[in-house]
Amino acid sequence: MRRPNGMIIYKTDAEVALMKEAALLVSKTLAEVAKVLKPGMTTMQIDTLCARFVRDHKAIPSFLNYHGYPHNVCASVNDVVVHGFPNNVELKEGDVVSIDMGAILNGWHGDHAYTFILGEVSEEILQLVKATKESLYKGIEQAIVGNRVGDISFAIQDYTEKKRGYGVVRELVGHGLGRSLHEDPQVPNYGKRGNGVKMKENLVLAIEPMINLGTKDVFTDEDGWTVRTRDGKTSVHFEHDVCVKKNKALVLSDYGIIEAAEKANPNLNTSYF
Repeated sequence: MRRPNGMIIYKTDAEVALMKEAALLVSKTLAEVAKVLKPGMTTMQIDTLCARFVRDHKAIPSFLNYHGYPHNVCASVNDVVVHGFPNNVELKEGDVVSIDMGAILNGWHGDHAYTFILGEVSEEILQLVKATKESLYKGIEQAIVGNRVGDISFAIQDYTEKKRGYGVVRELVGHGLGRSLHEDPQVPNYGKRGNGVKMKENLVLAIEPMINLGTKDVFTDEDGWTVRTRDGKTSVHFEHDVCVKKNKALVLSDYGIIEAAEKANPNLNTSYF
């Protein structure tokens, strides 16, 4: 590995290929969730399913015991932004469920998130999910050689906050990814064009907009992990693993297989697609 800019670690093409395998395992795991998710299921059951699937594929869940985190996935429901603890509360019609997880395969991390809608929700929730997912791709479009991290940040903020009035969380950000779950640089979801690190080829990033229906302000529960919106309104989280390239970013993870499973599950709302 080369370290041409402080602690930022650029990967070789061979390493990027290995990272894609790890990212795809996470995508396949989230697709397994999409196949079975329904009202009455618990997020603890999701946690068990994901851990088993990852280990059956000779990989290790990235999140378990990471800085003391006690579960395999983060399961964030409705007003929980990120880092929600899986629990035994039954999910219900109208819940918005974000699953964030990682896997270590051959020494490399995959790490991404997807938000699911259980049944019927209001139009404003559908539009929030749609805009958050779309903003992720707006950010990815900027992950090319010669651009700066702030170009990604600006694209996400402009699409969600400036054009739609949603709250863009400031306290939590995307990040570099590799042999460590979190590497430099940080990738905020807000910022100015032309600011931040200039990106070079084979920088791998986890880009992850966390967008709130209402205020951008959040707080952390007494468990020290669960982050909630200050106003109790819904938050949505999407995340892709992305490799910076010259003309177009290479997306290492795959939402296509998740979306196909969603569409085949009558308990999930995909009307915003």
